[in-house]
Amino acid sequence: MNRKIAMNSSFKNKVVVVTGATKGIGRATAIAFAREGASVLATGRTGDELDSVSKTIKRLGSKIVSVQADLSKEKNIEKIAKTALDEFGHVDILINNAAIIHKSQNLVDFDIDELKMVFKVNLLSSVLLTKALLPDMIRRKYGKIINISSIGGKRGGKGRSAYRMTKAALINFTESIAAEVNFHGISVNCICPGGTDTEGFRSAFNTPNIEHNKHLMKPEEISDLILFLSSEKASSITGTSINAYGQTNPIFDSDPSKGKV
Repeated sequence: MNRKIAMNSSFKNKVVVVTGATKGIGRATAIAFAREGASVLATGRTGDELDSVSKTIKRLGSKIVSVQADLSKEKNIEKIAKTALDEFGHVDILINNAAIIHKSQNLVDFDIDELKMVFKVNLLSSVLLTKALLPDMIRRKYGKIINISSIGGKRGGKGRSAYRMTKAALINFTESIAAEVNFHGISVNCICPGGTDTEGFRSAFNTPNIEHNKHLMKPEEISDLILFLSSEKASSITGTSINAYGQTNPIFDSDPSKGKV
């Protein structure tokens, strides 16, 4: 017998948009919001994976709208914003999470199209989706925007310059937009995770999962922080980037095999 799982209601009547919601931090975040009573619009590139997260959220009793979209294409950003506003009437919370972690290679070896793709997905999509949804938030004088950067956005390093540049830019973007919308009741924050047990991180860094690499964090540890920043308990926090490095904090050691970015 199918039974709906009981949910909490701390985000009841809230509408949340989560990009890159089919895996890792994005999936954990979409499910966590649904568990707390929010309605969710989830985006992802793969239909089967979107169906999977949608089924999970439906079992929790929350409304879910999924949009299959390649975020490197500007028309898809417009599609996401339009779908959210058409389906729900407004958006309360935007989680800009989608990203590409490319293989380690020097800038001179980068294929130009791949380089452009990293910038479009990791940075431009967040800028454009924020721009598309901000007018409604400003009109309603309410909104929470959280950008997912990275420990890699805090410092330079060999081999992943494009990824690091986009993640560093997200931090500056967060601070700049927070200053622009501060008097409209909108908070804008950024989280910089360290090594996290996601498919993308494991593939990019050729590291095993958390069962074999205890330095990694669970995606749910980051989604918990996202929910806190999206709550009224964090109403005084804006324009901030929060380091969530876990055991991959560079002050502990410098062994790249332990999940460092």
